[in-house]
Amino acid sequence: MALEIIWSKRAEKKFDKITIYLNDSFGKSTTQSFVRKVFQSLDILAEFPEIGTVENQKENIRGLTIMKNINIFYMIHDKKIYLLDFFDNRQNPSKKRF
Repeated sequence: MALEIIWSKRAEKKFDKITIYLNDSFGKSTTQSFVRKVFQSLDILAEFPEIGTVENQKENIRGLTIMKNINIFYMIHDKKIYLLDFFDNRQNPSKKRF
């Protein structure tokens, strides 16, 4: 049974920011490819919620690489997946906010 995915405000804002950047810099095709890859990854995540690596054991936060440069961070609670953030892996790791 697939778990429901709940997007945080931060995740929504980061997703929008990434898609705007991709559209402005690389065009519609690249943006559509990114969006498709994100939602395919989320479909897999909903079916297999523990597929991501544990990033913060105390907070039960997991990470999943969805593209070479982009990770998503999420937590599982009450049979729901809470999507916390998108993170560009080219950034300084200290900028992870979870």
